[in-house]
Amino acid sequence: VLYDDPQRSTSTPTARSELPHLSRYPDGQTTPTPSKVDFVSGKLGLAKFLEGHDFVVTSSKDGPDSVFEQHLPTADVVISQPFWPAYMSTERIAKAKNLKLCITAGIGSDHVDLEAAAKANITVAEVTYCNSISVAEHVVMLILNLVRNFVPSHEIATSGGWHIADCVSRAYDLEGMQVGTVGAGRIGLAVLRRLKPFDTKLHYFDQHRLSAAVEEELNLRYHNSVESLVRICDVVTINCPLHPKTEHLFNKELIASMKPGSYLINTARGKVCEAQAVKEACETGQLAGYAGDVWFPQPAPNDHPWRSMPNNAMTPHVSGTSLSAQARYAAGVREILECFLEGRPIREEYLIVQGGGLAGTGKHSYTEGNTTKGRARSN
Repeated sequence: VLYDDPQRSTSTPTARSELPHLSRYPDGQTTPTPSKVDFVSGKLGLAKFLEGHDFVVTSSKDGPDSVFEQHLPTADVVISQPFWPAYMSTERIAKAKNLKLCITAGIGSDHVDLEAAAKANITVAEVTYCNSISVAEHVVMLILNLVRNFVPSHEIATSGGWHIADCVSRAYDLEGMQVGTVGAGRIGLAVLRRLKPFDTKLHYFDQHRLSAAVEEELNLRYHNSVESLVRICDVVTINCPLHPKTEHLFNKELIASMKPGSYLINTARGKVCEAQAVKEACETGQLAGYAGDVWFPQPAPNDHPWRSMPNNAMTPHVSGTSLSAQARYAAGVREILECFLEGRPIREEYLIVQGGGLAGTGKHSYTEGNTTKGRARSN
C-alpha cells in the first residue's frame, strides 16, 4: 500500500542524477544488503523480483470496497509506508487468515496493532535506521523555519512584497535557546548532534538514559520527565514512538505548562499531540509556532485544524521519504522479502514482532502491555 506516483507524471527527471553512497549508518549498522536492487520510483522496485507472485500495488485502502480490503483475506505479506499507512487493526488482522508478514517501508510500525499481530503469530518488520537521518535533517529545517519565520517571509517574497519589518517581526536567532527532545533514540540523538554547532543549550528526556560520555560530548541535560523538560525549553522536538503512554501526550494541560512563546516540532506521530489543543495554543500565542509532517489520520482530511492554524510550518508526511531514503527503504524491503521467501532469518534490528511477542528493535521501542493497539480507524 504505497502513496500515488507524482501527479505531474512519473517521467519528470529528478534534480540530481545520483545519490550519495552509504555503506553504514552512524552507529555502525550496515545499510540494507539485498542480493540485488532494481529500485525505480513506484512499486518499490519489486515488480521484477516478485514475478510469479501475485503482487498488488495500490493506494486504495479505505473502506470494505477498497482494493486493499479485497485482497487482504488472501495476502501472505502486507507492505505499507508510514507516510500513507494501511492501518492494520485487530479487525483487519482477523480477516487476513494467510497473513505471515507485515513490512513497514520505512520506520515506525504503529499503524499495525502489534498485540493482535503477536497473537496471530504474524511477523512485523521495518527497515530500521533507513530514514532516521532524513527525519533528523527535517527536524532541524523545521526548527529554523519557525524560529527564523521563514514561511511568512517567503510568502512576502513570492507575492511581490518587500516588507522587511513584517518578515522579521517574529524572527529570532536559534543561538542560545534552550532546545529539548522528547525521545533520544536514533532520530532524537541525531537531532541533538546537529544542533550542537548552533550553540544551543540541549536537553533530553528518554526512557533509556544516554551514556555519560554522550551527555558530556554534547553537554546534554537529562530530564526524568517530559514535564520537567518542557517547562524550561524554548524549542521542543518530539522524537518518540507512538504507543498508549505517548498518545495525546501533548494535550492542553502539558502545552499550558510549556514556556509561553515556545516552539513545538513533531515528526514522530500525529497522535502524540492533541490536534485541537495545538491549534488553540497557536491561536493564543502559548505556542509561537508548530511544525511537523505527521498527522492523524493520514492522509489528513482537508479540514484538519493543522492545515489552517496560525504560525504553522506543516508538510505532508515527507520527512522520511526523500529520494535518498526511498533508495534505502526499498532495498531494505527487498532484503526482508528475500529472507522471508528463502526461509532465512530476518535481521534482528529489523524485527518489531516475531514468534508471538516483541522482538529486535520492538523490544527497545515498546514494552509488553505498552504496544500499539487500536491505532486504526474503521476504514
